[in-house]
Formats: sequence, structure tokens, C-alpha cells
Amino acid sequence: MEKTYITYNTYKHAFTLAEVLITLGIIGVVAALTMPALIANHRKTVVETRLAKFYSTMNQAVIRAEVDFGDKKDWGTIGEGFAEDEEGNEDKSKSIPLIWFNTYMRPYLNLLDVKTSSDGRVLAYFPDGSLAVISSSAIIFYVDAKYYSEYETDSGSSAPDEMQSGTKCFLFAFWPSNEEEQSQYHYNKGVEPYTHMWDGTRESLFKGEYGCKKETSRTRPYCTKLIQMNGWKIPKDYPLRI
Repeated sequence: MEKTYITYNTYKHAFTLAEVLITLGIIGVVAALTMPALIANHRKTVVETRLAKFYSTMNQAVIRAEVDFGDKKDWGTIGEGFAEDEEGNEDKSKSIPLIWFNTYMRPYLNLLDVKTSSDGRVLAYFPDGSLAVISSSAIIFYVDAKYYSEYETDSGSSAPDEMQSGTKCFLFAFWPSNEEEQSQYHYNKGVEPYTHMWDGTRESLFKGEYGCKKETSRTRPYCTKLIQMNGWKIPKDYPLRI
């Protein structure tokens, strides 16, 4: 009987060096085009998530503190600077905002650390890496503590660099006992976006000395309210690049 032999083609196809280089080049081009957008979207997500979390965390603390200390309108103002000693000199060991914060807020917050700035403001460090700088004038929330820095003012005192507001830091306020008409959106409220002098319209959040806009000689406190009004999502017409 005649035998039948089966043969197999052992030839294996491989990519040439040119094909590999072309593929890598295409991948590089696609990555270069998409990575900036992915990074920008990630930054926006971090800002949105931490803003919403901070707002919720602080106001939950206020609600819990009211159970122990009564109506928040009766807590007094946060205050600024340092208390005076018996001789009328500033006592750098007694920050006025820190005394208030330790009484009403700190027991109800999960914090990594609490410090004071050189001008007596409270520096509250949160587990997610964010930072709140607290005094009676405003609560400055930094989405990342690394963005916080101080500078010397014309009067010689130090203050946080707030010119990053609307991008790296965002302004809130806690003025529940302030009945002034220009602070109506803070009266009898908890920690809210800074809306001092606001007329209540979305259009005005982009205008004036407090407006959320690119060119300004001051901070942009209304940016926080603009984001809150959009469900703590940065709106499409947001004028600043995060």
C-alpha cells in the first residue's frame, strides 16, 4: 500500500522593524492627542468631588454641633488673629479662630492635622489631601494642600495667596448670625459658597469685583457658587481653566 505523508508549513509571519516603528508612532500620536484631555478631565473630577465632599462634611459637622451647643446663630463669630495676654500683647499660642474651631467643629470632623498660620488662621488638613484655611473673613478651601502658600501684605502681615481662587482654591463663608442684606445668603445657613454682595442671579456671578472671570485684580469668590448651582459640576461656560 502506498504511504501518504502530510507536511506542515512551519513558516511563521513576523512584523518587520518598520511595521513596529510605524505602530509605535501611531500610538504615540494618539496618546499625545488624548492625554491632555484625559488629564484635564481628571483634574476637573478631583475638584468637583472634593468640593462636594467638603461642603457636605462641614455642614454635617455643623448639624451635629448644634445638638450639643444649640443654634449656630448663637456660637459667635469665628474671629481673626490672636488673643491678647495680660499686658495687651498678642499671645501667639492663642489663635482666636482655633479656639472657636476646637470648640464647635473639630470634634465632629475627621482630620489628619490642625495647625495655625502665621496670622492665626486655622489650617485644617483632610484625609483626601485637601486643606481648609479658616477665619471669620472666609473659609478658603484648597483642593490640594500643596497649593497653599502665604505672602506678605502691604501692612506687613501674612495672608494666604487667594489669587488661585476658582482653580486651586475656592471660597466659602460661615456667617449664620449676619443679618445684613448683603449677606442674606449666609444668614441662618451653614458653610456656604461665598456670596457676599450677590444679587441672586447667575449672570452676576461672572461680573463685578467678586465675579468668576479671567481678568481680575481680586479673588474670584463667586466661582464656588457657580459650581454649586450646577450640582457641584464645573459648567461648560466656566471661564477659568482648572
